[in-house]
Amino acid sequence: MYRDVSSCNTYNYGDSLYWDARYLQEAGNFDWYQRYSSLRPFIRRYVPTSSRVLMVGCGNALMSEDMVKDGYEDIMNIDISSVAIDLMKKRYEYTPELKYMEMDVRDMSFFPDESFESVIDKGTLDSLMCGNDASLSASQMLGEVSRLLKPGGTYMLITYGDPRVRMPHLTRSRYNWKILLYIIPRPGFESRASASAPKSYLEPVPINEMGLLPSDFVLEDPDSHFIYVCKKTDEKADLGRPPNYQSIAEGL
Repeated sequence: MYRDVSSCNTYNYGDSLYWDARYLQEAGNFDWYQRYSSLRPFIRRYVPTSSRVLMVGCGNALMSEDMVKDGYEDIMNIDISSVAIDLMKKRYEYTPELKYMEMDVRDMSFFPDESFESVIDKGTLDSLMCGNDASLSASQMLGEVSRLLKPGGTYMLITYGDPRVRMPHLTRSRYNWKILLYIIPRPGFESRASASAPKSYLEPVPINEMGLLPSDFVLEDPDSHFIYVCKKTDEKADLGRPPNYQSIAEGL
């Protein structure tokens, strides 16, 4: 049922030197996994256009530009690569809705606590999971994301990591997140579902009490992408409650 996504190649995706070299060598824009057009229904549902948004690991993607065209007003974009940030600063010099800063997601102390209503991550946690000290890096990043989110704010993670390999990192009680899971096929995937009963990807996928997919769940596309919508709860209101791993739409 689960894909083995633990293996990575020999590149250290958590290293700024790797990304600097890559952005110098490759021309054009690149959006990891999915374009905004595919993610729009989820983003519009959970990220109000008036939100102050943090886009982590922005690279040279068009995602933030597309969001501004769709009405988003304030997006802070960060990346570990100075090459990517310099490029994007020049490109969007006259777009006040977009701001760019060179920054490591494992240390975002430049920003005070509860600075953002929304954090969007399209492939950045995955990059750290392929780098050195993966578990430590993931813990540092997710701790920073939780710190920066306002209560009621949302961390949206778009990843190739299924619940078996991502939930252990996301469900730590100190983050105070309630989690919804969505699964969408990779771009270009042709569904085998009949035309009369097309499969909807806009409904949360049920997960069990451990935060995992049911044992009989079958991925329509074996290379699907997973969207984890993590809402930060009020720490005082939820003090003493166990972590909520269920995909329940009410309250989110």
